Amino acid sequence: MWYFCAMEETNRQKKIAGVLQNDLAIVLQKMLLETGQKGVIISVTKVTVTTDLSLSKVFVSVFPSDNASLIVTELNENKPRIKNEVAQKTKHQLRKMPDLVFYNDDSLDYINSIGEAIKGEENPIKDTDLLQKRKKI
Repeated sequence: MWYFCAMEETNRQKKIAGVLQNDLAIVLQKMLLETGQKGVIISVTKVTVTTDLSLSKVFVSVFPSDNASLIVTELNENKPRIKNEVAQKTKHQLRKMPDLVFYNDDSLDYINSIGEAIKGEENPIKDTDLLQKRKKI
């Protein structure tokens, strides 16, 4: 029988994730300017890299959150272009650019919904069914 457990990130993974996070933020801001989407803010909240450095999960927070799922879908459709631009920026730091997978980070919306619920009549601390259940990715 095989048991798999989550291992702690190595320093190398953390460094690569940090480099990718900074460069992805620059590339995504540039793409927003090119497409002319005004009033939309994309922030790269977290980047994780697998131990073999072949895959990178990129969590983005989109404001306003109404467009979040559409924008994350567009980012995943434009992965080759984004990957190429980030690879150009990191070519002196990384030998191989990991594949990118974009996810919506809705933690700010979740925190806001908790705050709104506490201010109102319904208290999620007393009735836990009021807030949507969070699933971990």
